Amino acid sequence: MTPMIPAHVPDEPPLTYADSFDIPVLFRNGPADKPWKQWRTAKHKAWSATDGFPKTDGWYAPTTTWREIIKAATEVGRDITPHLQNQPRYAHGELVARVAPLYAYLGVHPFKHQPPVPGARGRRLTLNPVYAYGTERTAKSAAAYRLGMTMAEWACRSLLGLGQTEHLELGGPIPALSATFKDPKKKLPDLWGRHEAEKVYWLIEAKGGICDVGTLRGGWAQLESGSKVLGSYAHRSVLVGAAVRPGDDLFLTIDHALHPGQPPLPPAGSTPDGKAAAGKGNLEDHLGDNDDALIGAARAQMLVYQALRSAPASQLRTVPVPADRASRHRRHGLTTPLEDDDRTRAMRADLRGAALHLNPDLTRSQIRSWGIDDFLTCRIPGTEVHLGMSRKLFAVCARLHEEDLAIARRTPGLRAEDQLAVDERGSEEAQEEQRLAQRRIFHEQQEEARPRLRSLLREAYERGETSDWRDLLRRPEEPELDLASDEGLLEAATPETYLAVSRYDLPPIHA
Repeated sequence: MTPMIPAHVPDEPPLTYADSFDIPVLFRNGPADKPWKQWRTAKHKAWSATDGFPKTDGWYAPTTTWREIIKAATEVGRDITPHLQNQPRYAHGELVARVAPLYAYLGVHPFKHQPPVPGARGRRLTLNPVYAYGTERTAKSAAAYRLGMTMAEWACRSLLGLGQTEHLELGGPIPALSATFKDPKKKLPDLWGRHEAEKVYWLIEAKGGICDVGTLRGGWAQLESGSKVLGSYAHRSVLVGAAVRPGDDLFLTIDHALHPGQPPLPPAGSTPDGKAAAGKGNLEDHLGDNDDALIGAARAQMLVYQALRSAPASQLRTVPVPADRASRHRRHGLTTPLEDDDRTRAMRADLRGAALHLNPDLTRSQIRSWGIDDFLTCRIPGTEVHLGMSRKLFAVCARLHEEDLAIARRTPGLRAEDQLAVDERGSEEAQEEQRLAQRRIFHEQQEEARPRLRSLLREAYERGETSDWRDLLRRPEEPELDLASDEGLLEAATPETYLAVSRYDLPPIHA
């Protein structure tokens, strides 16, 4: 007989609450025994936004939002957009796959720190009863992978100020070492990135689930293998374990080691003085004057772009936000919650008043003259997540999509017609090796095009600022400008992107 969820577990609907919570994080300089129970009993320090590693190891209790976690989930992972050149609607399915396990298996419960931690919200993430009592081992493994990758992305980017992450399997940060990083015999870490404040590369391995000491030591061995390849270049090894099991809180162990050496190289094709290198932290803070940041930000948002581009007109809308990007001051993380942004609320109220009493048919040019921009958004089908972006970033993504499509068409072996013949032969492992080879070829072609892309994407970025949405979408009508204040949505924005989640579809609180 299959055991039921115990009767004492309440059958609770999702509750309305502010979507912030605390995540216990243990920093230490190498993997050790898993600190069971310490995430409850240890004295936690308040987290201050340092854009880097804290000065001392130990337990911390940073606060984040569900929106910040969802943003990490949508942006981490292999870039599958080269496969979607002709079928962009499948981008919706990939986005669902990235966020659905988090909604399916995570809940929140109240927690009181003793002694109190300044700024703590008194809520923590945990596994819900569905995972604890009704999920089979294979499904748990898949969920652990997604949780591990998401929390590693969140920790490195939102918490520690790393720039955009990339999969190491495509060749790594040093072109001369790419063949070694691609060696299928080497078991290497998942991701790499460049930390501008530290001026070093980061090698990142993500683990999720039980994360026992054997799992963590295996991850550390992968990092050591990657460290040997980087050799004399300055880098930091980062092992992020997203540890959670039924009845416990989600907490992170971040094991790390700093390796001094030569400074990182500027990106391929950059000027000798490195001025074209990607900027510190969030790439979107540097799009106005940094061509490589523009390329990186567009690549990071290509999945969202394809979802927006392929959505039916009835599902698209635009939301007003202040045109001044500097107005979105972030205390920590990548996103600015809009419900607490006084300027956004005031501008939206003025806009609603003008539409109601002065001119119900406000044009986008009139709106822009008031210092207001409108970001294109849509709800991702199968979720309560809304994603979007500015017209400038959309225009850049559209131009980049054209260039990527041209690469696929002119490169032998990358056309879908060629791939079918290859995939029908051999084992699943052989097919995966072939697909990885195709991804690497595509990536190499993208990097070769980088010097030429800089001017093309800069032109698209500047043109997008004054373009109408109908022209960018190549549709006869502008999407509806949403002036209603939807109290059911918790909204957030970055300089060029938008994300919202439903208040009523957040993980429920369990006592």
